Amino acid sequence: MPSEIFDKAQRACAELSAIFEHVDETGVEAVIAEIRRARRIALYGVGREGLMMKALAMRLYHLGLDAHPVGDMTTPPVGPGDLLLTSAGPGCFSTVMALLGVAREAGARTGVLTAQPAGKAAREADFFLCLPAQTMADDMAAGASRILPMGSAYEGAMYILFEILVQMLRERAGASMEELRGRHTNLE
Repeated sequence: MPSEIFDKAQRACAELSAIFEHVDETGVEAVIAEIRRARRIALYGVGREGLMMKALAMRLYHLGLDAHPVGDMTTPPVGPGDLLLTSAGPGCFSTVMALLGVAREAGARTGVLTAQPAGKAAREADFFLCLPAQTMADDMAAGASRILPMGSAYEGAMYILFEILVQMLRERAGASMEELRGRHTNLE
């Protein structure tokens, strides 16, 4: 007999899975192309979105890419040939907007992951990818999730999307899982 936990997990996973029916594969391929051609990648997001961006930075590093979370004391400057990849699920954050301006001024390419494709951050970036999931911008609307509150659907979808992106990047680069594991820290 299924438990309450199992039932809630099934509902949460179904909500996350349904998001991917509406993700533009052409947009995903464009993000992959931007990452592959970047000399260096800086990644930024706020709050839990920021944690997911840090998780992506780690996986990109495991792939052998020069990837850094913005705000880390070892993050190098960006410039021509580099990419700033940000997340602004609800459409705009003041820090994202400021960093987009700094990166653009330095000559770097800019990208935004968002649930709000008409939002200010998407309009200001060189490119964006819409991840059409519930965020704090619409968590009180009719039909909002009651199993994944606030921005949890967006953040959960970010994690899944990023693991898929890394898998696709790994396949295109011909990298083995052993190569990724070889870049994992041994200081744990």
